[in-house]
Amino acid sequence: MSIFPKLSFKNQAFKLRESAILDAATAVLSNKGYDLMTMDDVAGAVGISKPSLYKHFKSKEELVGEALIRLLDGALDYVAGLDAALGPVEKLAALLEWALRVRLEGGLPFLPSTSPHVRDMLMRNLKYMMKVLKLNRQLEALVKQGQEQGLLNRDLPTDVILFSYYARTCDPAVEYLQNFSKMAPDDIVRHMLKVSFEGFR
Repeated sequence: MSIFPKLSFKNQAFKLRESAILDAATAVLSNKGYDLMTMDDVAGAVGISKPSLYKHFKSKEELVGEALIRLLDGALDYVAGLDAALGPVEKLAALLEWALRVRLEGGLPFLPSTSPHVRDMLMRNLKYMMKVLKLNRQLEALVKQGQEQGLLNRDLPTDVILFSYYARTCDPAVEYLQNFSKMAPDDIVRHMLKVSFEGFR
C-alpha cells in the first residue's frame, strides 16, 4: 500500500484546471502583456466562467505571480538536472537555451516587464521573491566560477554579466526573428547563444 495519499477525482480535476489556467495566463501575458491582460481573457482562453476562475485565483496579481513562479520552478529544476560535469559557462548556456526555447513556444522571459506596477507587485510576492533569490544565487555562483576560470571577462563586474544574461531571456530580438525572419527555432536559438557568449566580433 502506498504511504502517499491519492488525490480524489475532484482534486485531480481541480489541479488539471489550475494547470490549464496557468497555461492560458502565460499565453495571454506573452501576447498582450500584464496591463492589457484581463481575467476575462484568461477565462475565455480556458473555456470557463470568470467565477470559476476566481475559485482558483483571487486576483490578476495572484494569477500572474503563480505563472511566473511556475516559470522559475522550471528554471530551478532545469539547473538542478544539469550534468555536474558541465563547466559554469556550459551550464549558463544550457539554461539560456532552455529559456529561449520557452520563449519561442509562447512562454515568458525571466524579466517579465519593466513596468513599475508589475515590478512592485512581484516585489510584494514573497514566494516569487524567494524563488528569484534562489535562482539568482545559483547563477551568480556560475558567473563567478566562469570569471575565476578565465572563461568570462574578469574585468566586468559580476552583476553586469549576470543582469546582461537575464536580459537575453527577454530580448525582443527573439520575437522579431520568429515573426519576420525565415529562421527555424533551432537556428534562432543557436544564433542568439552565439551572440550572447561571443558577441558580434
